[in-house]
Amino acid sequence: MADDLSDALKKLKITTTDSTADSLEGCLDCLLQALAQNNTETSEKIQKSGVLQVFASLLTPQSSCTAKVANIIAEVARNEFMRNPCVDAGLIPPLVQLLNCKDQEVLLQTGRALGNICYDSHEGRNAVDHAGGAHIVVDHIRSLCSKTDPASEKLLTVFCGMLMNYSNENGATEATSEVRNTGVFPAPRAGCTPPSCPTTTSGRIAGGLTKPSPYPTYLVVSMRKDLSVGTQPLFTQHPWILLFGVSMCVTEGHEAIEIQVLDTLQSQLINMGVIPTLVKLLGIHCQNAALTEMCLVAFGNLAELESSKEQFAYTNIAEELVKLFKKQIEHDKKEMIFEVLAPLAENDVIKLQLVEAGLVECLLEIVQKTVDSDKEDDVAELKTASDLMVLLLLGDESMQKLFEGGKGSVFQRVLSWIPSNSHQLQLAGALAIANFARNDGNCIHMVDNGIVQKLMDLLDRHVEDGNVTVQHAALSALRNLAIPVVNKAKMLSAGVAEAVLKFLRSEMPPVQFKLLGTLRMLIDAQAEAAEQLGKNVKLVERLVEWCEAKDHAGVMGESNRLLSALIRHSKSKEVIRTIVQSGGIKHLVTMATSEHVIMQNEALVALALIAALELVTAEKDLENAQLVQILHRLLSDDRSAPEIKYNSMVLICALIGSEPLQKEVQSMAFLEVVSKLRSHENKTVAQQASLTEQRLAVES
Repeated sequence: MADDLSDALKKLKITTTDSTADSLEGCLDCLLQALAQNNTETSEKIQKSGVLQVFASLLTPQSSCTAKVANIIAEVARNEFMRNPCVDAGLIPPLVQLLNCKDQEVLLQTGRALGNICYDSHEGRNAVDHAGGAHIVVDHIRSLCSKTDPASEKLLTVFCGMLMNYSNENGATEATSEVRNTGVFPAPRAGCTPPSCPTTTSGRIAGGLTKPSPYPTYLVVSMRKDLSVGTQPLFTQHPWILLFGVSMCVTEGHEAIEIQVLDTLQSQLINMGVIPTLVKLLGIHCQNAALTEMCLVAFGNLAELESSKEQFAYTNIAEELVKLFKKQIEHDKKEMIFEVLAPLAENDVIKLQLVEAGLVECLLEIVQKTVDSDKEDDVAELKTASDLMVLLLLGDESMQKLFEGGKGSVFQRVLSWIPSNSHQLQLAGALAIANFARNDGNCIHMVDNGIVQKLMDLLDRHVEDGNVTVQHAALSALRNLAIPVVNKAKMLSAGVAEAVLKFLRSEMPPVQFKLLGTLRMLIDAQAEAAEQLGKNVKLVERLVEWCEAKDHAGVMGESNRLLSALIRHSKSKEVIRTIVQSGGIKHLVTMATSEHVIMQNEALVALALIAALELVTAEKDLENAQLVQILHRLLSDDRSAPEIKYNSMVLICALIGSEPLQKEVQSMAFLEVVSKLRSHENKTVAQQASLTEQRLAVES
């Protein structure tokens, strides 16, 4: 056999236009036979022989050998080391030209060859792009879409597979031997990865899965603005968004180029209008397993782009995917559909379409079937289904549809997850509650119907060496529930503050962040609770410690805000003394220099209360923190917001009650700065400037 192969390669190497078709056919048959027996070894010999360059001249529509040559190229391109040589040999342009011929076998083998060369190959995809191959393939799919005869479906499978590899960073594998000539098939991909540290905001958030592996995942957030204000006027209200625990992976060199090229190729396919065609194809050929798989992986590749989601939203993709999902029995097939559903469900329009198509019922059924199983596949399905359920609740319309005024069967089922023994269901249940708690009406209903006790019971189960993601999710839910004014007193009397304080010793930043946010929401305008917490030395000392957590900006920011809130809402001398003794003053002064106006204002209001109630106790710390210099800078800065200028002047007036601080004020020429503010466009600022100028003049 080895001798026959060598002879065949030699004959092909010296092939001329005088060679007979029969002699060429014999050589090509020999190569195909050798490839069938040992693909890798034969491919190496073909590469070394230099025959690839000869193939380029044999790829003509007129030749009877064209299909066999394309078949050989498809077979050798199954090997990674052969793809670039195929490109370098100039095979892509003639292969792309063959896509215009009418012969079905030539089209089949050409599609296989191009698809395999594109697999996991930047060079291959780029060459096909330059030759215009994708456009021709999309046109073929469009014209064949409605044909259901076996030959057309076979060709459609190959062309969809080619587009799949063209748009997929990880590519796909060849089919098994018995269907090798029908196209390229996707390798199984891993299921969903657990959510990592969340993005958090100062407003009401919701958590959930973003996309399946191999892509990194974060908890998705949906913000409801929390514009809490101090006791002094706020003339403009600024939503403040603080990103916590978010890292960005920046790739370099070839990988970065690869991602950029892939985005371009995927966008190109989307612009060609391939999505509606593939959705239509999925509906017509849903009984064809191979073709369905090609469509699903192609959808998965394209669905990552935001522009694709907009196109998908105008198709009946939700209906088709749910219909297909209901038919699946095998775990791998369900997983493939999940991997398309997850990125698509990031779009609010598609979320609602999926809910209306009955996806939620499918997910709940999976949860019910797998919750008590310890089989690896069942555990993976339980996680994916419950994560996707949480994701569907991120859309306001889809969430309200499922909440149904708190009487919805879906909402009731989700409630039953919280006392479950499954950590995954506890996590999903708590995150779902956090998502339902995105408007006051829902929050009030849930608190009135006992959800707080369920969440506290869940937290109690995770105090000692508990599951961090469950702790974080339960605290997220409690924080959102605490936003409506009418809920605060009810939650405080239920013991939520005490339950949250049990996690004060946690070393996990996501948990620290959430417990701080929950406490801050609870004490808003609740003087008694603020005083009780503000006198808690252990809490205040921990806050002061976290105010220095420079590696965790979210924890640092929330610690400062809670420290300020304890003073602003309690207006208690004892709370101020506790904070002074714990070393918290310097952090409040630093907070006044924050880039976020709302944080600056909260700090200034707290400092003004300190100066009004306990100036003697705090004067040394205020002096050491250089508060007077900072106030001078804030008043001199034209970019300072009106409320910052106003509260800075109020604070200056309070500080001159201290002899050492008064001397600092006099030494820094505040009169000059303040007098300019008398003509400020904001009337309240101008009025306060006049009052402050008079006060400074008297004291001087």
